[in-house]
This record gives sequence, C-alpha cells and structure tokens, in this order.
Amino acid sequence: MNGLSLIDSLLDGMDYGCCAAAPSVDVRETDEAYILDMDLPGRTENDISLTLKEGVLAIASVKQEQAGKKPADKDVQWLLRERSRSSFARRFTLPDDIDADAVSAVFKNGVLTVTIPRRKEARQERKIAIQAA
Repeated sequence: MNGLSLIDSLLDGMDYGCCAAAPSVDVRETDEAYILDMDLPGRTENDISLTLKEGVLAIASVKQEQAGKKPADKDVQWLLRERSRSSFARRFTLPDDIDADAVSAVFKNGVLTVTIPRRKEARQERKIAIQAA
C-alpha cells in the first residue's frame, strides 16, 4: 500500500494559461521520509510559496517581469510575449504518518526538494492481541 497520495486533486492545480503547464515532480519514499523533487527552472526560492495545512502540501509560484521593464531600443515592438508572466499551483494530499513539524525544503540549481519525515511510531509494527469472545 502506498501511503502517499501525491496526485493533484483532479488537475485542479494546473494553470491553463497559454503554453503553461505544471512543473514536473518526482516523489520517492523511504522508511524515514517522503521526498518530493520539483523542477522549477528560471525561478528562485523567493518566487515559490510552500505551505502545509490540514495534511495538504501546496506549492505555488507567480513569476512576472518587472512592471516598468521596457526594451532598450524604443523602436522595438513586441510581436509575441509569452514569458512575461507564468504561474502554477499544485496541491498534494499527504498521508497520516508524516511529521508535519519537521517538513523541510531546499532549492538548488532550479530544483525544489521537499523532505517530509515520517513519524517513527507510525512506522513501527505492533502485535495486536486477539481476545476470545
């Protein structure tokens, strides 16, 4: 049984703007933690919002060029400008065995890595006595 349901809620986190798509995600599971890696090229840690509330991990970002930025040459006219703004939001439902207070995130070389530790007591096997009726 896979304890981690990291499927977006019926694609509700997708940004359907022109040519936009949710970033790629890999999720792996160890005895100690769930680890989520998300590709976010061209963004910085300041562009990303990461929240955990009621067992749902939300990762979102809005990136847009500076409002007053203009081409150096005043004779330049934009013919197509798709890169001026991009955004996404993804939500992942986490299992009950996580340690919400110990979740951590690192952003390096365009990859966000979120480590979601598992509680030790949730991982231990316990023998259950059966009583005669």
